[in-house]
Amino acid sequence: MITDVLTAVALYLAIQDYNKVVFKKQKLLIELDKYAPDVAELIRTPMEMHYIPLKVAMVYLLNPYTVMSCVAKSTCAISNTVIAFFILATIRGSAFLSAVFLALATYQSLYPITLFAPALLYLLQRQFIPIKPKSKSFWLFTMQYAALYLCSLVVIICLSFFLLNSWDFIPSVYGFILSVPDLTPNIGLFWYFFAEMFEHFSLFFVCVFQINVFFYTIPLAVKLKEHPVFFMFVQLAIISIFKSYPTVGDVALYMAFLPVWSHLYRFLRNIFILSCMLIACSLLFPVLWHLWIFAGSANSNFYYAITLTFNIGQILLISDYFYAFLRREYYLTHGLHLTRQDGTEAMLVLK
Repeated sequence: MITDVLTAVALYLAIQDYNKVVFKKQKLLIELDKYAPDVAELIRTPMEMHYIPLKVAMVYLLNPYTVMSCVAKSTCAISNTVIAFFILATIRGSAFLSAVFLALATYQSLYPITLFAPALLYLLQRQFIPIKPKSKSFWLFTMQYAALYLCSLVVIICLSFFLLNSWDFIPSVYGFILSVPDLTPNIGLFWYFFAEMFEHFSLFFVCVFQINVFFYTIPLAVKLKEHPVFFMFVQLAIISIFKSYPTVGDVALYMAFLPVWSHLYRFLRNIFILSCMLIACSLLFPVLWHLWIFAGSANSNFYYAITLTFNIGQILLISDYFYAFLRREYYLTHGLHLTRQDGTEAMLVLK
């Protein structure tokens, strides 16, 4: 419970600072005439942004997934707290604290290493360093942040060794996460697939499944280099979907950021259907678990079908937000009312 409150406070402070940065950047772009003249309705106002930090904190605290994670006494709450403080440190521009909290998050569950890219991009923007591979300042700051992160991680791992007087914790923690030996049913994609697979194929498909978490980082970094906080939100969602042992607490963390993107609602295409899909799956999880494990009137296929549907719903939700974000950015630059060369109305199609 305490960790959940700390997470909510950290998210509140982080989004409060982020909104100030967004408003200043928006004001500067308006003064430089970077926006099209007919996009006044897309410009965010201070009144609109005022309650967003509170909404983020409340969405996290009152989310049923957070409550279930708290009741279950899951250690995911601790991971969420560390990641929330990492986000706060990053948005406040503290490279040292950002690296330390990222190292702590990586030490706990490995996958947060993918948050290195959005954090670096945001800190580069805070330092007014151009994101250009040919720039010396870009590589200097990147090396400094990477060194802080790696040194923090090495110190934490060495402290673990001194406490345990053994390196056995490395295969027990990181080897366990990567090799997926425990196929106990959960809300993830791994357990059913590998329970049904022949043993000699498992190593190949473990690598294929694990690479999903890391594969999207580089293309997203290229596409969203000017929007690292949205990049961070997408990466948190990818981690919660594709990690080997996900929990509902992971879902609660990235869903807490949805109020930050409330200005994208007008561009979302399937939000009602996807919301109903996720709610229905959440309600059916315990029902099908009971029918399978306790009543014996169902089998693993029923539960995995809901798991698969739930994860597809999450993927489509993040894809919808990604589409809406890119569409709004395009309209801000080119205007809401698009026309062809012959003067007729044009339709925006993102590919």
